[in-house]
Amino acid sequence: MLLSGRHAVVTGGGRGIGRAVAARLRREGAHVSIIGRDAAALSAACAAGDADAQAACDVTDAAAMAQVLARLSADQPIDIAVANAGAVETGPFLRSPAERFRRMTEINLIGTVNLFHGTLPGMVERGHGRLIAIGSTAGHRGYAYVSAYVAAKHAVIGLVKSLALETARSGVTVNAVSPGYADTDMVASGLDAIVAKTGVSREQALTDMVKANPQGRLIAPDEISQAVLYLCGPASGSVTGQSLTINGGEF
Repeated sequence: MLLSGRHAVVTGGGRGIGRAVAARLRREGAHVSIIGRDAAALSAACAAGDADAQAACDVTDAAAMAQVLARLSADQPIDIAVANAGAVETGPFLRSPAERFRRMTEINLIGTVNLFHGTLPGMVERGHGRLIAIGSTAGHRGYAYVSAYVAAKHAVIGLVKSLALETARSGVTVNAVSPGYADTDMVASGLDAIVAKTGVSREQALTDMVKANPQGRLIAPDEISQAVLYLCGPASGSVTGQSLTINGGEF
């Protein structure tokens, strides 16, 4: 199997894209550890065979993340780190206080920083590793009414590009996978909010949401997991500092 003998850690691995990524990497032979705040969701993923180990942790807490990563890597070093944990809040800029920007930065950027801080040193020491951030098309263009989220995701892409230069000769690659609207709980909650706020039908809300995607559909989590798998494999050794956009040709 492609990842036999490798240890992968996925944050936000209890559901949605994170769980799909964890399951994909495990099917390819990796030992997979998942991290997240929802212990029940993590347990369910492990019980279903989508991961091997779990740890409940707030990824924005640097000290807690360092402890969890040290424990998870005690028996097997971490070869692959997928920073998937994230969140989005909506609202016009003038109704988005600085605290909203701080929250979006903490979960989307600092959560990624904490994972990479805790896993990169060992990868560099061993001369091999894969750091992957789950970004977003919002890291490449603007979207109205989500300025805090867009700013944070742009920062994630900037981190990936900068860190790739620092690690270019270390055997570690640093990349992002940036999907458009995906078929996840987060998007479902967003649709619920639109329906509740505007009174439009859920079908119309979905149509409006995906109209920027030329394929006119949500991205399946499994499509994203396939891109992550590619970046984890030997064929991607010279691919670093990139953001693979999974967006149906949106741009």
